[in-house]
Amino acid sequence: MAIVTIENVHKNYFLNKTAVPALQAINLVVHKGEFLAIAGPSGSGKTTLLNLIGCMDTPTSGKVFIDEVQTDQLSSDQLADIRREKISFIFQNFNLLPVLSAVENVEYPLLWKRLSAKEKRKKAEQALDSVGLLRFAKHKPLELSGGQQQRTAIARAIVTDPLVILADEPTANLDHTMGEEIVNLMKKNNQEKNMTFIFSTHDQKIMDKASRIVRIWDGKLI
Repeated sequence: MAIVTIENVHKNYFLNKTAVPALQAINLVVHKGEFLAIAGPSGSGKTTLLNLIGCMDTPTSGKVFIDEVQTDQLSSDQLADIRREKISFIFQNFNLLPVLSAVENVEYPLLWKRLSAKEKRKKAEQALDSVGLLRFAKHKPLELSGGQQQRTAIARAIVTDPLVILADEPTANLDHTMGEEIVNLMKKNNQEKNMTFIFSTHDQKIMDKASRIVRIWDGKLI
């Protein structure tokens, strides 16, 4: 089943009224359960492509479909609804809220769900447990190592049972051993729960585990 479809997408940014192409004629289909790596050097357009899939941006031209809904035609509120209901993000800088504990950070995406406070906390604890961090539930982000913070971010991403998880250079700020551990953890969720992951990366560890690698160069898939 195709959960992401991109048809002839172009994305331009403007510098002093001059169009600067970031993506050119992109066509891509992603199926449920893929562990897909979008690989390319810095500035190649991979993060821009991830932002279009994640409904964080819209194309200059072309069509983007998420779960068969054409997102490039939606309002900002409708895009926010899709992000909240269908998409989760994992960032290289973790993006945890420093004033919240680990379990509160994981619980945060559930605030908009129609669940009781007890149900939300239980789901958050289960997600933390699945990444091996339940005993650190009350720790603030700065009391955790980089690897533990990224594990918390993974728990936050999976707690809503999203259609797709987008990971932008998720191992960039981790050493080799911890990066490999994080990749294995995401692959485990992919295999056991059929979760779909799309990575923006140049990390060989992720590409070695990928079910498919899409290479991008100067805004074009090659």
